[in-house]
Amino acid sequence: MAPSRPRTLVTVVAAALASGLALGACGGPSAADREAVTHTVRMSGTSFVPAEITITAGDRVTWLNEDYFPHTATSEAAGFDSGAVAAGDSWTVVIDRPGTFDYVCS
Repeated sequence: MAPSRPRTLVTVVAAALASGLALGACGGPSAADREAVTHTVRMSGTSFVPAEITITAGDRVTWLNEDYFPHTATSEAAGFDSGAVAAGDSWTVVIDRPGTFDYVCS
């Protein structure tokens, strides 16, 4: 991949927890009862699509390489590195903590 530009992975847990606590107080489902969601980020050329996603802690993010060359998804802050993801392959990570994390193809 050409020179890397950071992409942002946004994890918004405070709002999800607040709404879950409010619903829990009303007898609705709590944030802890929420099933994890899988988000897909496509790797193509020099881009991640979408460039930014919002998730809740515990969600999965799958990087799908739609390019002809290997790419990586790496975030030092979030503590993950996919290693080389071959053309046509994918790699999945569970994000288990809140925060805003840049990720790059290194």
